Amino acid sequence: MHQQALPRANHSGKYWAFFRELQWLVLVAGFIACYHAFASETPLTVAIQKAEPYPTTTKVSAIALHGEPQYPADFKHFNYVNPNAPRGGKITLSALGTFDTLNPYTLKGTSPVNTPGFYVYGINENNETLLMGTTGDNRVGDEHQTAYGLIAEYIEFPTNYDWVIFHIRPEARFHDNTSITAQDVVFSFNTLIKQGHPRYKLVYTNVKDAIALSKQQVKFLLTGNSRRSLILRLGELPVLSATYWADRNFAATSLKPPLNSGPYRITKVEPGRSITFKREKNYWGKSLSINRGRYNFDTVEYLFFQESTVAFEAFKANQYDFRLEHIARQWETSYHFPAVQSGKVIKEVISHREPAPLQGFFLNSRHFPFNDIAAREAIAWAFDFEWTNKVLFHEAYQRSNSLFANSDLGSFGPPTPEERKLLSQFKLPTKIKEKSFKLPNIHDGTIRDRQRMALKKLSAAGWRMQKGKLVNTQGIPFTFEALDYQQSSSRILLPLQKNLKRIGIDMRIRIVDSASYQERLKQFDFDMTTLALSQSLAPGQNLKSLFHSSQATIPGSLNLSGIQLPAVDRLLTMITEAHTRKALQLYTRSLDRILLWHYFIIPHWYLNYHRVAYWKHLQRPAISPPYSFCFECWWVNDQ
Repeated sequence: MHQQALPRANHSGKYWAFFRELQWLVLVAGFIACYHAFASETPLTVAIQKAEPYPTTTKVSAIALHGEPQYPADFKHFNYVNPNAPRGGKITLSALGTFDTLNPYTLKGTSPVNTPGFYVYGINENNETLLMGTTGDNRVGDEHQTAYGLIAEYIEFPTNYDWVIFHIRPEARFHDNTSITAQDVVFSFNTLIKQGHPRYKLVYTNVKDAIALSKQQVKFLLTGNSRRSLILRLGELPVLSATYWADRNFAATSLKPPLNSGPYRITKVEPGRSITFKREKNYWGKSLSINRGRYNFDTVEYLFFQESTVAFEAFKANQYDFRLEHIARQWETSYHFPAVQSGKVIKEVISHREPAPLQGFFLNSRHFPFNDIAAREAIAWAFDFEWTNKVLFHEAYQRSNSLFANSDLGSFGPPTPEERKLLSQFKLPTKIKEKSFKLPNIHDGTIRDRQRMALKKLSAAGWRMQKGKLVNTQGIPFTFEALDYQQSSSRILLPLQKNLKRIGIDMRIRIVDSASYQERLKQFDFDMTTLALSQSLAPGQNLKSLFHSSQATIPGSLNLSGIQLPAVDRLLTMITEAHTRKALQLYTRSLDRILLWHYFIIPHWYLNYHRVAYWKHLQRPAISPPYSFCFECWWVNDQ
C-alpha cells in the first residue's frame, strides 16, 4: 500500500498549519530523546546519524542494477552502432493485428506498440522516459539492466536509497517546443498510477511520493527493500505533458496523436490499418551519446495485417522492407522467391543472447478444469513437442524446460544445496525441493505411452472414463476452450486436440479477432491460450505482474494463469531485493522450479538467433548487440 504522503505546497492552509505543528512536535521529541540518552549515558552517535540533514549522496549519469555501467560518463556512442550511419529515406514495416487507440498507457483499447512484436522496432508512440536502457523498446544492447540518462541528465541518491532526485536536462522538449519540467514528471507519475494500466500502480507501490523541487529537479521518496531496482523502474517512467493533458480525458481511447517528445512524431493514421512516423528534425535529444547512430530513418510507416500469411505475401510483393520471421516452416520452404534468388532480398540469421520470450500454453487455474493441477499436467503429457518440431518446424527449435530459457536464470538439473535450503522454507511437495523438472519428452516413450501416463495421473486425482469421456468425481466432463487470434495457430492446436481426444478430453479451438482476443485476456475470459511474453535481462517487478497473487484478480494484469502461491509471492519479493547476480539466480531458479512443477504454463520452445529478411537497400551495423535487436540502429543505403 502507498504510505500517506507529506503535505505539499498546493495543499490547503489547514494542512500547512498541521505540518508546522508537526515540525514543532518533532523538534521537541528530539530534545526529549537527547535528554534521555544523556541521562542514561547512551551514546548519541546513532541519533545524530539518523538526524543527518545532508547525507552523503551519489550523483551519476548512469546506473546498473548489479555492478557498474560499462560505458564511462563521457562516452561518445554505444559500441554496436555505426556513429556515421547516413540519415534519410523511408521504410515500411509490418505489424500484426490492429489498433484502436494511440494511448499506450491505459487498460482501455489496444495501441500500436501493444500489438505483438511491435516494440522490437524501437520506433513507436511511447513518450521519452527519464532514463533509457531497460525497456524493451529502448534497451542498451550489450549490458544487463543498465540505464543511462535521457530526459534526466543525471540522478542523485543517498547510500540508503531513501530517495532519488532526477535532474532534468534544460534542453528537453516536447514536440510543441515546450520544456519538459519536474511538474510534468510529477503529473505523469500521479496520472499513471491513478488512471493508467494497473501495472504502473504495481511497479511503483514503494514510491511514497513525487515532489517537484524546482523546474528541473524531481524527487521520489522510496521505501521497501528493493530501492536500487526501483530507481531503474522510475527511470522507465514515460513523461507526459501536464499542460497538454490538463483539458483532455487521459483514460479515453483516442486516435488523435498525443503530444510526444521522442525522435519521431506521428504524422498519419489510418485507424487499424497503418500509422506513419516522421523523424523530428528538431528533436532535442538527437546529439546525446546514447542516440548517436540510432534513429536514422526519416519516415517509418507500419502496415497492419490480420494474418501472418497475408503479411508474408505482402513482403514478397515489396510492400514493406523488413521481416522478422517467426514461422520455421516458412523460413525453410518459402524464401525461394525471385527477389531472394537475385539478391534483392537478404536472408540471414543473427545470433543473440536475449532471454527467450515466455512462450507456452497458459492455463487459467481460475476456471474448471484447470483449477486441478492434474488437469494442467495432462496437457504437458499430451503435447508432442518432438513431433511438432520435426513435422512443423523442421527441427529448428530447442525445447524450453524453463520459464527463463536462453538465460542464466533458469533451473536446470536437480536443485543445488543453496536452492534446497531456500525451498525448504516453504510448504512445498518434496519433489520440488529434490528433483529436476523436465517436461515429458521422447524419453518417456511414444505419444501413446505419454497418453497412458496422463490417464494414470488423472485417475490418481479422481478422474475416470465414462462413455469415452473423462469426468471428475462430480461427473463433469473434462472439456475446455483453447483461445487464439491467428488461424496459423491451428497447426499447433489441432494435433494436441487429437491427442487429448484419445484420452477422453474435449478441447475446442476458438479463433477470434485480435481486439476480441486482447479484451478476453484482460478479463481472464479463457481456459487456455498460446502466448509469448518478452522477458527481462534482470527480472524484478515485471515478474510480479506475471505471477504475484495480488495480480490474479486485477483485470489487465499478466497473471493470466491466476497464480496464487505464498512461496511464489515471497520469492518475487526476494527477487526484487537481490543485490547481486548470484542472489538473483538463486531466487529465479527456485521460483522457476515451483511454477514449473505446478504446470500453470506449459513452456514451448525457443531460438537463440533471429531469422530476418530485408530488401537490399537496408543496412545494419557490423556488430550485433547480444541483448537487443536494435533495429533503430539500421539505415537506408540509397546507393
